[in-house]
Amino acid sequence: MVFETLKLSCLFILVFIVMRILGKTLLSQWTAYDLVTIIFLSYAALGAVKVKSFYHAIICILSIGILYMILSRLSLCGRLTSIIIGEPTILIKHGKIIEKNLKKLRYSLTELLSTVRAFGFPDIQDIEYAILEPNGKISVIPKKNLRPLTPKDLNIDCQYIGLPITLIAEGKIEINNLALIDKSEEWLINELNLNGYHDLQNIFYAYIKDDINSLTVFPYQ
Repeated sequence: MVFETLKLSCLFILVFIVMRILGKTLLSQWTAYDLVTIIFLSYAALGAVKVKSFYHAIICILSIGILYMILSRLSLCGRLTSIIIGEPTILIKHGKIIEKNLKKLRYSLTELLSTVRAFGFPDIQDIEYAILEPNGKISVIPKKNLRPLTPKDLNIDCQYIGLPITLIAEGKIEINNLALIDKSEEWLINELNLNGYHDLQNIFYAYIKDDINSLTVFPYQ
């Protein structure tokens, strides 16, 4: 059993290393060959491990959980972050495609153009930066003359609308959220009574905004 658990741990690390070698593109947009690669990696790794009993399965699951936690902790260390998680890679800079980075990541031009079109930029010259993040997703930053206007651009001072905080969900009081706004259950019950709600079981959803004490209630239909 100990040997099988060690074998599982080694296979876990090996699959992780292979996934890192294959790169971020494996996580970004799954093509047919990406999917086949992941399926066969999983099949090869799991096929080599024989779970002999219920308790052995528990040990294997705990081992994987521990390995995951170790890798998560190590990924917080400065020097190991880029090795375990990876680094962002610039694919488009100032409207020009960085071809060497595409080749380095094995990221096809077709995939890149398809992705930036999905962001609403059919012309790459409209893009200031397109960055492939460590999680495989692409961030697109348009050129300054194409980005949406904000109130700051127009020198408009917007009023803070507050964050809606749930106080009641499906007839149950959210105690932690009440503590977040320094209110008690008695205060909430009193507010409900003032609004004509005398039974919590009749309330589907109720919230308050963190900037004002205005309670909004949605009763069951």
